[in-house]
Amino acid sequence: MIRVLLAEDMHMIRAALTALLRLENDIEVVAEVTRGDEILPAALRVRPDVAVLDIDLPAVDGITAATALRERLPSCRVLVLTALGQPGHVRRALSAGIEAFLLKDAPGDRLADAVRRTAAGLRVLDPELVSTAMEYGESLLTPRESTVLGQAASGAPAEEIASRLHLSPGTVRNYLTTAIAKTGARNKIDAIRIAQDAGWL
Repeated sequence: MIRVLLAEDMHMIRAALTALLRLENDIEVVAEVTRGDEILPAALRVRPDVAVLDIDLPAVDGITAATALRERLPSCRVLVLTALGQPGHVRRALSAGIEAFLLKDAPGDRLADAVRRTAAGLRVLDPELVSTAMEYGESLLTPRESTVLGQAASGAPAEEIASRLHLSPGTVRNYLTTAIAKTGARNKIDAIRIAQDAGWL
C-alpha cells in the first residue's frame, strides 16, 4: 500500500484529489494539510511514501516544504502539482532535486499513475512543462530586487518595506524601478504579476 500525504489549500481541489486516490486499491491517503508549514510535522507523524504537494500554499510554499521534507524524511518522495504557466517554479523545484511533477489540468487518471511512479523512484516529468521551464530561463531579478518586489506584492508602501529591510525609501524605489525595467513591465503591479507568473517571487 502506497501511503500518501496531500497538501492543497483549496478545499474542493483537495477533496477531488483525495476522492480520486481513494478509488485505487493500492493507494491510501494518510494525511491532508492545507498549509506549507503543516507538511513536515504531518509527514514526520504519519510517515508517507509520497507527498503530493501544491506549490502555492499559505505560510510556506510547497518547494520550500519539499526541501525540508527531503532533508528530514528522505524515504518520502515528492510529487509536485503545478500549472504550466509557472515555469520559474519548475526550475526552482528541479534545482531542489524534485523530479516528479503533475500538471494541475492533467486528466484525473494520471494522478494515481504519477503517485505510483513517484513511489517507485521514477521521474514524472511532462515534456511540455520542462520545455516551458527551460525556455523561460532563470530569474532576471537579483535576490534583493525579488525581496523588495515580493514585499510590494503584499501591498506594503516603500517606507514600510524600507523599514522592514533596513533600507532607505529611495533605495527601495530604485529596486522597484529596476525590477520594472528588467521585467519589461508597465508599472509596479505589472512587474509583480510577471514575476509571480514566472515563479520568481
